[in-house]
Amino acid sequence: MVIPFADVSYRDLREWIHQARGLGEVRDVRGASWQEDIGRITEMLHHTDDSPAVLFDDIPGYPHGYRILANANATRTRLALTLGLPIDIERRPLMDRFLEMTEAGRALPPKVVKDGPIMENVLTGDAVDVLKFPSPKWHPLDGGRYIGTGVCDILKDPDSDWVNIGAYRVMVHDAKRVAVYISPGKHGRQFRDKYFSRDEPCPVAVVVGEDPLLFVASSLEIPQGVSEYAWAGGIRGEPYEVIVDPVTKLPIPAHAEIAMVGFLRKGHVLPEGPFGEWTGYYASGEREEPVLDVQAIYHRNDPIILGVPPNKPPYEPHRYREYLRSALLLREVKAAGVPGVVDAHCFGIGGCRLLLAVSIQQRFAGHARQAAHVASMCRVGAYLGRMVVVVDDDIDVTDLNDVMWAVLTRSDPERSLDIIHRAWSGPLDPAIHPDLKGFNSRLLIDATRPWEWRDKFPIAIGPDAETKRETRKKWGWILQGGPDAEAPKSPAAPRRGVATPAD
Repeated sequence: MVIPFADVSYRDLREWIHQARGLGEVRDVRGASWQEDIGRITEMLHHTDDSPAVLFDDIPGYPHGYRILANANATRTRLALTLGLPIDIERRPLMDRFLEMTEAGRALPPKVVKDGPIMENVLTGDAVDVLKFPSPKWHPLDGGRYIGTGVCDILKDPDSDWVNIGAYRVMVHDAKRVAVYISPGKHGRQFRDKYFSRDEPCPVAVVVGEDPLLFVASSLEIPQGVSEYAWAGGIRGEPYEVIVDPVTKLPIPAHAEIAMVGFLRKGHVLPEGPFGEWTGYYASGEREEPVLDVQAIYHRNDPIILGVPPNKPPYEPHRYREYLRSALLLREVKAAGVPGVVDAHCFGIGGCRLLLAVSIQQRFAGHARQAAHVASMCRVGAYLGRMVVVVDDDIDVTDLNDVMWAVLTRSDPERSLDIIHRAWSGPLDPAIHPDLKGFNSRLLIDATRPWEWRDKFPIAIGPDAETKRETRKKWGWILQGGPDAEAPKSPAAPRRGVATPAD
């Protein structure tokens, strides 16, 4: 069966905003300061369920039209818009459709064009000025202003044609220099270190204000050797239009808002950080990191920064990764040959990394241990994980209470726990001593009914996971609208009206 492409009808961030606004999913805020207000408001949005996307404008000290969009993909409705799926799609259909759209062989390489909106303004030489954009100070103790949070950093493997796009944070030093931090082991870090090992400059393009689909691609585990351009093009159903930057020779999105290009050089470093990270801590402190000498800036008229600052989990990417990273985990565990896998979930409270759950239909002795070890060490689970729980298929892996009930009633510490030592961690891991960063351990919990006497295990009360979902689908309206709630007579209208500018 041929899987059709998604209905991605926007071309750039501006069209996405227009469509999200039509769904009542965007609010306008004017007059918020980059020094404090924008970071505070974004934290509030991240930690409020079903909060809108917010477009900041009239930022003090900057021209009208120099904007920041925050909280873009924080709801399933807006994630569905980003992926080109029906906006009322439910969790598992969204995951299944996402996996279909990202099957091997569907990638579409980008298309090189000569010009695009990003070239409306070209700044070189003395005109280069990173400070012309309203980069916020997202957290009070950050070491500087971070223009690169919802960012696409573009690097190319010096030994092949593989172009990597990663969401590697970017801090402003001054008008012509920014720091680019890349965690150890990431594809971009591997490319950078290849250049450094040869004493060669590493070309980098920092793209700020790309469309939300390309950002999603930059923040997920894309297969080895596959460019995020091609992967996202496979979802979109048409190649991304890119322009070859004359300075670095790297492809930059023709319809993005801002791109800064230049080179990282071995030994050319300045202090970077601290920065509030996705673990909920200023976890990596301040240290020397490579500096990008910005040689050219390209930007659209009235440019928009896509802001995705980390916050205590769950924050925006955790809310969409609960769907997408969970889908990728499910694919990888199955692809490794583990049979009977029913579902998988990456919990937002653990940053979609620190706590993973997999449900299985047990088929043989050791089955649960197999699933746990594969989930912990596959590509999706390997980086900075902490705990993996394997449960029976009557447990809803998306429900933390249900998963912990299984842990507390079906596992016994002396037979149910494994520990993996010296696994892949990094500087952002708050549980590791500052002088010992790099490795961590993993706790694997077999919370299934013990295989040897599963037939004697007490029968659980209550419905299974699927029955609970069906009940909520049919009768969930009772939980809404107060004492006078009635069953819906027609499909629900959008949750919000058209946004109006804030006072």
